Amino acid sequence: MADAAPAPTAIKKRKRSDPKVINKKSKKSKQTLPAVSTKWTNKNRILVFCARGITFHARHLMNDIKTLLPHSKSDSKLERKEGLFAINEICEMKNCNMVMFFEMRKKLDLYMWLSMVPNGPSARFLVQNLHTMDEMRLTGNHLRASRPLLSFDKTFDEQPHLRVLKEMLKQSFSTPQCHPKSKPFYDHIFSFTFLDDRIWFRNFQIVDQEECGLVEVGPRFCLWLIKIFDSSFSGGVIYDNPNYKSPNQYRTEMKIEAANRYQAKTERAAKKAIQKEQQEVPQDELDQIFHTVTQDEIAARE
Repeated sequence: MADAAPAPTAIKKRKRSDPKVINKKSKKSKQTLPAVSTKWTNKNRILVFCARGITFHARHLMNDIKTLLPHSKSDSKLERKEGLFAINEICEMKNCNMVMFFEMRKKLDLYMWLSMVPNGPSARFLVQNLHTMDEMRLTGNHLRASRPLLSFDKTFDEQPHLRVLKEMLKQSFSTPQCHPKSKPFYDHIFSFTFLDDRIWFRNFQIVDQEECGLVEVGPRFCLWLIKIFDSSFSGGVIYDNPNYKSPNQYRTEMKIEAANRYQAKTERAAKKAIQKEQQEVPQDELDQIFHTVTQDEIAARE
């Protein structure tokens, strides 16, 4: 006799969720989310370029700064015949409201102009102790177009000319929010420290956010302020650094100091020679034993 067919299992019906409850949850979730603006409102652009006659070391530093600033624009080298006031016209054609201009004198001294176009102010610096990324080969690394955190020393708020420089550096090195070429991450820090009458720039990668672990990436350079003008590449002088010493003056002082050291050395050697000549050598008593008497001495004795 054939086995009886198994009884059909009961099918469990899934409970349908109430649409009212879902709508309430979605409304609550929408209310808790913060409103993030995706509009690119701060359309600051900075023009980074140099004059003709710049060395490869300074050019590599300029290229490193371009990679750190996704809102930067580049242009061909400025001819020596053209004046600095032509930079304002170039910025207008490039739709830039800030400019960072590098120029070199005597293939030795690198100067940097930082200006707000077209109304100013503008500042001129002497760049010292510059080291590029390829030159140092540090272990730090961060995203190419990520937004940086700016860190300023507390001394920038103590003096009025440093406040002006702080605002200029802030607008130049800060990446605008929602920039098309930028990435919405904060993984490195631009550090500006005022020490020894100079502004020291460092770039650090944020390794650990909880413990604030930092690793230097590069580049490194030092800015020595020369003057601040009230307009772009022209106008009256707002601040003139009294502690600034031009490289030509420094080199002449070093040459004079070296010449004075050589002159003092020769004078000491001449004095020693004169002292040796004037010094009386004591006569030995035994020198008279083998002395032969001459005719003149005999005549003198008679």
